[in-house]
Amino acid sequence: MDPRTEPRSRRERPAKPALSRAVIVAAAMEITRAEGLRKVTMRRLARELDTGPASLYVYVSNTAALHAAILDEFLGTVEAPAEGEWHERLEGLLTAYTAVLLAHPGLAASALVARPGGPCYLALLETLLRLLDEGGVAAGRAAWGVDALLLYATATAAEHAGRDGADDERDDWDALTRAIDAVDERTHPRIAALGSALLSGAPRERLAWGFRALINGIARTPVPSAAPDGGPLSARDQGAAS
Repeated sequence: MDPRTEPRSRRERPAKPALSRAVIVAAAMEITRAEGLRKVTMRRLARELDTGPASLYVYVSNTAALHAAILDEFLGTVEAPAEGEWHERLEGLLTAYTAVLLAHPGLAASALVARPGGPCYLALLETLLRLLDEGGVAAGRAAWGVDALLLYATATAAEHAGRDGADDERDDWDALTRAIDAVDERTHPRIAALGSALLSGAPRERLAWGFRALINGIARTPVPSAAPDGGPLSARDQGAAS
């Protein structure tokens, strides 16, 4: 018998690493980097880890939870700029968050419905709140504002990541341009008057403007009276949080 085709005893095979949540997420990260998030399924992971899909559910409840864990791992690369005013560092942090989602198509759409609760997401949330606090934003407004900021960033990334490629994005933009250029000023006078402004600006410029508009609005808009809207963290609270 050819030794290359002769069956090997189980005792001769290298031992498989013990299955754990960390091992599963690490394998999912490798697939995501190589082939994209769409390829990350329980069945595919089971093949990669030489086990059955049912074994994975002991550690990860469902695919949405797995995607949330993958997102949390990628968020470990997101950091605020070390220098600049508080609002500049806040904008830089949100831009870095958006860039991570844009770099991994499918991740943004998943993030819209499966927000992670892992350590990297909590670190991001803590940094956002700290920067808003540095800017003197009232605690209640900051608590509600971070949700609006992350939602805007995530939705922006999902909009672009949802397209199949640069050609499709260009086609969509050209179609919108033609539609706006062709409007009748008698029925759509404001669109006709602002047509060029509606389509102006590079994507990065529009993203930055959106962040600034939201940050300014958060700082000036009280939350409903039923919700807490105190001032920045007190010195005692800051000591407890550090």
